[in-house]
Amino acid sequence: MDAQRDADVIVVGAGPAGLMLAGELRLGGASVIVAERLERPTGQSRGLGFTARAMESFDQRGLVPRFGGLEKSPMGHFGGVQFDYTVLEDAHFGARGVPQSRTEAVLEEWARDLGADIRRGWEFRALEQHGDADGEGDGRGEGDGGGDEGGVTVTLATSAGERTLRARYLVGADGGHSAVRRAAGFDFPGTPATRGMYLADVVGCGVGPRFLGERLPGGMVMAAPLKEGVDRIIVCEHGTPPADRSETPEFSEVAAAWLRLTGEDISGGSAEWVSSFTDATRQVTEYRRGRVLLVGDAAHIHLPAGGQGLSTGVQDAVNLGWKLAATVRGSAPGGLLDTYHDERHAVGARLLMNTRAQGTVFLGGPESQPLRELFAELIGLDSVKRHLAGVVSHLDVRYDLGDDGHPLVGRRLPPRALETAAGEVRTPDLLHPAQGLLLDLADDPGPRAAAARWKDRVTVVTGTPRDPDAFGGATALLVRPDGYVAWAATGTAEPAAALHRWFGAPEGG
Repeated sequence: MDAQRDADVIVVGAGPAGLMLAGELRLGGASVIVAERLERPTGQSRGLGFTARAMESFDQRGLVPRFGGLEKSPMGHFGGVQFDYTVLEDAHFGARGVPQSRTEAVLEEWARDLGADIRRGWEFRALEQHGDADGEGDGRGEGDGGGDEGGVTVTLATSAGERTLRARYLVGADGGHSAVRRAAGFDFPGTPATRGMYLADVVGCGVGPRFLGERLPGGMVMAAPLKEGVDRIIVCEHGTPPADRSETPEFSEVAAAWLRLTGEDISGGSAEWVSSFTDATRQVTEYRRGRVLLVGDAAHIHLPAGGQGLSTGVQDAVNLGWKLAATVRGSAPGGLLDTYHDERHAVGARLLMNTRAQGTVFLGGPESQPLRELFAELIGLDSVKRHLAGVVSHLDVRYDLGDDGHPLVGRRLPPRALETAAGEVRTPDLLHPAQGLLLDLADDPGPRAAAARWKDRVTVVTGTPRDPDAFGGATALLVRPDGYVAWAATGTAEPAAALHRWFGAPEGG
C-alpha cells in the first residue's frame, strides 16, 4: 500500500454487504477500512434469513459453522403461492430464523479476524476523486490500478471531529439511502413508492401465526413468532401512502392499522422496535463511477420478498471483492473491474423484476385476484416450480462469459464431493482461500501444467467426483474465486486463455 494512503479500499457501511466485502478484500490481499456511522450494532433485524445461493457463498468461505447451525426451509413461495423449492436440485427457500443482526455479527467477527479495520462512529460526509478518475489507467492495460497515483479522499465525521482518509477505491455499502451514491452522482432511476407498510416486533400481543400472509378486504397482514412472547408482524393497508422514512412510526400507528384490517386489538402490547418500508424499486445505471463502486441496497432497492435483498448484497460483495483486490495488487487483467457492473447489474435488474411481480400478485387488491389464480395454476407445473425456485434461490444466475461450450460455464460450481489423494473433499471447502481453482477431474497433466504458471492465484486439485454426472461430463474446470465456472473441458483442452482473461499475466510474464 502507498504510504500516502490509509488503505487500499474504504468501505462505507457495516451491514452484511459491506462486511462481506471487507472479508473478501482481505482474503485477496487488499487493506480495507470499514467506516460505519453507528457506534454499535442496533440489534434490530429486518432480514430473518438468506437464500440458498447466499448460504453457498458463506459455505465457500467456511462461515457456515460460525452461525451455530442453519435450518434450511424446503417450502417457500412466490407471490404468496407456496411450493416446494427442492423440486430444483440443491435448491431450498433459504436459511430461516437467522436475524440479520446475527449475520452481521458473524461477518464482522470474520472480517476482523482477517485484519479488516472496522471503525464505528465514523459517518461519511463527502468524497473527492483525484488523479486517474477511471482507476485503471487507459482501462484496458495489464495490472489495472496497481501503480497509478489516483485515488479517493473521503471526509468523515467522528466524535473527535472531521477526519479525512485516502484510498485507491471507495465502495458504498451504506443502504438504500446511500450517501455515497448521492455524493458520487450515480443515477438511480426506477419506480417511486406507491404504498407504505409497517414492520414491528411486538410483545404481548398474542397474534396468531400468518406465515404466508393473510389477504383481507383492506390489505394484508403477516405474522410469525420470533421467540417466546415476541412476534414479527407486517401490515400493508390499501391506500396507505408511503411513510416519511426520516421519522420512525409509533407502535400506536401499527396497532391502529392492525385493528382496521383484522378487527383485533393489539394496543395493549408493546413493540421492541417499529419500522416502515415501501415498494419503491430503483437501480443505479452503473455500479461503478471511476473509483467509486456500490454494493447491496446502495445499488438497488426493492420490495422485500423472499429474503433476497441481503442475499443479493452478499453476492455483490463476493463478485466484487476478488476483482477489486486483484486490481489494487496490480495483477488484474485489463477490464476485470468493469465485469463487476456487467455481471451484477443484470442480476440486480432481474431481482427488481421478480420482486415487483411478487408485489403485484401478493399485495394487490381484488383487481389482482385473477392474476393470483393464474399463478396458482402455473405453480402446479414442475417446470414452473423449477424456474421460480431458481429465481428466488439465486441458483439460476448465469454470467455471460462468452463461452457456451459447456452448460456450467458462467454458472456456480455445485457443491459436490470429490475423491482426492488426500481423501474426500467438498468443492465449497476448496474455495475457502478465495483463490481461483483448477479442478482436474480426469487426471490430465495438461490443464495442471497450464495452471501451474498461476500458482500464486490458482489452486490445482485433482479428484474424481463421487457422482459421475456431477459436473456434466467435464474433465476439467476453472473456477473463479467467487465460485463461478470460467472454463470447462470435456476432452483435451487448455485453460491458458481463460487463465489470462480472469487472472492476468502468470508469474514471470
